[in-house]
Amino acid sequence: MTPREALKAATARLAAITDTPRLDAELLMAHALEISRERLLLDPPAIVPVGFESLLDRRVAREPIAYIVGERDFWTLSLKVTPDVLIPRGDSETLIEAALAHFKGQAPPATILDLGTGSGALLLAALSEYPDASGLGIDQSGAALAVATGNAARCGLSSRAAFRQGNWGDGLEGQFDLILCNPPYVEATADLAPEVLREPHAALFAGLDGLDDYRRLAPEMARLISACGCAVIEIGATQSDAVTALLQAQQLAVRVAQDLGGRDRCLIVTRERPFS
Repeated sequence: MTPREALKAATARLAAITDTPRLDAELLMAHALEISRERLLLDPPAIVPVGFESLLDRRVAREPIAYIVGERDFWTLSLKVTPDVLIPRGDSETLIEAALAHFKGQAPPATILDLGTGSGALLLAALSEYPDASGLGIDQSGAALAVATGNAARCGLSSRAAFRQGNWGDGLEGQFDLILCNPPYVEATADLAPEVLREPHAALFAGLDGLDDYRRLAPEMARLISACGCAVIEIGATQSDAVTALLQAQQLAVRVAQDLGGRDRCLIVTRERPFS
């Protein structure tokens, strides 16, 4: 079988489990060859690489493509990912866009906090945009922090990114100009795709209504946001009203930002009241 035929056959197998079968097949073959997908397309190999079929079997068994290849692009960065962390998703880039929009025309943030940092995606993306800022990532998982620390080095940001094990804002002192947070927000009874269920459950599920962690975070936002700062918090598409109410009860101002699909994706939270 030629590589072209192998890709065609792999695409047919993957069509039953994913909306992107050809892309997945190309990523797996490129990974087996230890080259980029772009190079695979420009300079196809002469033979099917060793290991391609075993990688394909893992994907057919619903292992996420990012865990198989071990990395995922987020914002302008290429990040290592493992089953110890959530896979960074393009929709979460909305948080970075919202932060950039908030600080446009004013002093940029000097201090950045990422609560539930996971792979470090949000913190490192923000630091890449604000070269004079320093940041702190907090996570309960020591394994996740190891991934985040490695990603900081991978992106050349170790000198400005620190990581600490902790439970949300417990024990943190001082205030931060920009707080980023993608907490668990999935209802305990939600029916998720098999690939998603391979990701850390502690980073996905948040009680029967999906709001448990927002209840913890709301009062912490009130004390951690600096006077001219903001927090940008990811939410589920139907959670805007409920989470807004929790934050407004702490005398915080809230507005909603939507992702490219037009879904409510994050809340921008400040001490100011109201927004202009």
